[in-house]
Amino acid sequence: MDSNKGILAKFLEKVIRVLLIKECKNIGNLKINLIATTIQIIKGEIQKINITAKDIDYKYLLLDEVEIEANQLKINFNLSNKELKFKGNPIIKFKIKFSETSLKEILLSNNWNWIGNMISSKILKHERLKDLRIINNNLLLEAFESNAFEQINVKAENGKIYLFNKNYNEIIKIPIEDKIYIKNVKIENNLINIFAKSSIIL
Repeated sequence: MDSNKGILAKFLEKVIRVLLIKECKNIGNLKINLIATTIQIIKGEIQKINITAKDIDYKYLLLDEVEIEANQLKINFNLSNKELKFKGNPIIKFKIKFSETSLKEILLSNNWNWIGNMISSKILKHERLKDLRIINNNLLLEAFESNAFEQINVKAENGKIYLFNKNYNEIIKIPIEDKIYIKNVKIENNLINIFAKSSIIL
């Protein structure tokens, strides 16, 4: 943490850290960098916040890495009870990385397997998803009834994520909250990278 940073900026970073740890079942290597002068914070302004973390478990969604950036924020901060609220539903930009392991655990879990099975029914033509792999930057899915992996294309369009199976000429839109806008999706180093923006409601 920057030794020249004001005491209020450092204090706000600790408050944000506590909020994030409270919201997540697990969060590792959490780093928060808040840029604002003491006068700006007193006036309810923050120039910029950068947050990075690894190995996150948020409501049983397993994220390998997250990078978040927000600029020109307006806040209400109650020093006595450490309550922080953002004004005007500001927009944050973020990048999320999913590995084969985390995606497989999500889509086969009791909490989220309805999405995995929905994907399987639509683009694999079988009811239940069995397995998922990412090999040479290609996403491969296998259904229980097929016993064969099929290559699936991933793309972002109109703010949503789509999976496409050219063998059946079938496409499915992944259900995502309307406040989240997906800008791009790409697979690099066998990790699915999602670039997006969203409003903050706190």
